Amino acid sequence: MSRYLTYFGLVMALLTLMYCNKSQKTENHESPLTECIEKLKEIRLSPKNKDSLLNVWRSLDHNKEIQQDTLLATRVNYNLARLQAMVGKDSAEYYIEKALTLIESTKDNLPDKALVYNGMGNILMAKGKEHQAAFYYNKAAAVIRSDAGLKLSAEAKTSILLSAAQSNRYLYDYGLAKEMNLAALKLVDSLPEVHINRQRALVQIIHILALQKMPGDSIKVYLKKLETLHKKHPDDYDKKYYYNSKNNFFEKSGENDSLLHYQKLMKIEEEKAYEREKSPAIINNLFIAHANIGAIFIEMKKGDSAGIALAEAKKMLSAHKDQIDTSNIILYKTDLAKLYELKGDYKKAVKELYGVKSLQQEYFQNKNTRAIAEMNALYQLQAKDKSIRMLNEDIQINQLELEQNRLWLIVVVLILVLLLGLICFLYYYYQQRRKSQERDRLLLQQQLLRTQMEPHFIFNTLAAVQSFVRLDQKDAAIQYLNRFSRLLRSSLELSRQQYVPLDEEIETLDNYLRLQQMRYDQGFSYELQYPEEQDLGAIMVPPMLVQPYVENAIVHGINIDSDKALISVVFQLQKDILTIRIADTGKLEKMTRTSHRSLSGAISNERILLLGKKASVETSLSESGGRCVTLHIPVVFG
Repeated sequence: MSRYLTYFGLVMALLTLMYCNKSQKTENHESPLTECIEKLKEIRLSPKNKDSLLNVWRSLDHNKEIQQDTLLATRVNYNLARLQAMVGKDSAEYYIEKALTLIESTKDNLPDKALVYNGMGNILMAKGKEHQAAFYYNKAAAVIRSDAGLKLSAEAKTSILLSAAQSNRYLYDYGLAKEMNLAALKLVDSLPEVHINRQRALVQIIHILALQKMPGDSIKVYLKKLETLHKKHPDDYDKKYYYNSKNNFFEKSGENDSLLHYQKLMKIEEEKAYEREKSPAIINNLFIAHANIGAIFIEMKKGDSAGIALAEAKKMLSAHKDQIDTSNIILYKTDLAKLYELKGDYKKAVKELYGVKSLQQEYFQNKNTRAIAEMNALYQLQAKDKSIRMLNEDIQINQLELEQNRLWLIVVVLILVLLLGLICFLYYYYQQRRKSQERDRLLLQQQLLRTQMEPHFIFNTLAAVQSFVRLDQKDAAIQYLNRFSRLLRSSLELSRQQYVPLDEEIETLDNYLRLQQMRYDQGFSYELQYPEEQDLGAIMVPPMLVQPYVENAIVHGINIDSDKALISVVFQLQKDILTIRIADTGKLEKMTRTSHRSLSGAISNERILLLGKKASVETSLSESGGRCVTLHIPVVFG
């Protein structure tokens, strides 16, 4: 059955890759590659699919769209590192460093940063770089603890916190280890049943409390929870961790009989593991189990039994000397010296203790040399490193002074930034006030110009009425006055507003042109063209702006005696600019220069200049040989 599941997983991986390569962006603008990566993560690695699965991930790493997306590229490289580490390849470090470089260049993305930091810690720990690993473990744990709502699963959060706790315990920082472990314990209840982290959190906190030499009652609380967990799920958890926790408790309470009982049970579990696999970790566990039994017998003053247990440890040492850690050998030889002392053979005891001393010197010298090298590497990688523990008091003092100087620098920078911000705010406020005053001035000036145009328009109209009366055209004068009154009422209503709808402006212009036709006895014709498909009522323009140019076209631009005299007014809207072309057919005779100056035209030109940079007036020849005035007026939409 497992073989078919492996094949199924491989097929799913290949299909997912095909889908990733063909998919385009979805309607909500999120790349489907994110979903592809999540699906690939769910496929478990097995001996049969490892090569193909790794090839799928490598293909994603070369995907151009992923390479352009820093977050997706980070996730691909993180998963490549995770898989490479699982199959035991050295390239895992290359991919995790690549993922770290990518994610550090981004802001936020805290869930991915936590995973990458933790992954870097795992790889460094596997290489024996405990201090560098602790640095990244603590960075990952700090991200988890800084945001309770971080979008990571409870499994990921507890794993990160427990890894940080274990790493700090290796470096003898029991206080920080306990702090991380307690944070993980708050999350384990949300894990699935029989999840390994439920047991791991309890086992680690018991071990940490024992190392801190805390009272037995504080350990007992967690030990009871661990007992309940194993009773409820006896076949789902590794018993040796339960036995080891019992050993920590009984060693603290001094109950040697119970301690011996559980140490023997633990040794049995280690022997079972040794029969299945002879890895360095299992060899060391079995070796130290024999040594611990010997130490318990020595504590109980049972020299013969202790000798048998230590003899078993010696056999393990002879068979696997190169694979057993120096620290475990030191413990074994210390127990052997105590055994000789118990038996009264002080000469051998002293000899063993000299050997222990020599091993300790070599061990701590190598460890210190490695720790210093790791710290130097950390200084090169992270200039702002605050989590590395210093090896001596002088370095700690220098670090404290550096932090204080940095704090003062930050304070000074903050003060300067606040001052700069205040200056910018005052400058911005002053500029806005000036703009507001300038805007108010322009509005008042436009209103004044409009009021200047009203007398001019009325003067021309009264002149026309006077002409009708003088020629004894009473009916025409009455009709003219009737239409003029309507036009005047409309003009007065429009002049009160800064902007009016374009359809009302066109209607007013139409009334004006009809009045002028009556005045000149239908001596010209006119046409108004405008975009009927547009909602003219929603287009707002300054009032009475076109009429003066139309008036100039009638008075100075057409030959009234000609039956071809035509005034054309065309409205075109392009985005927020209304283009108005006023064209006439021109006069047949050449006009001589006069001293006449169009007051309404000058006022209108001034009004247009006040409308802003986009407003303009252009004059050119029309197609019929007359004059064409083109207005460009910014509009607003109501």
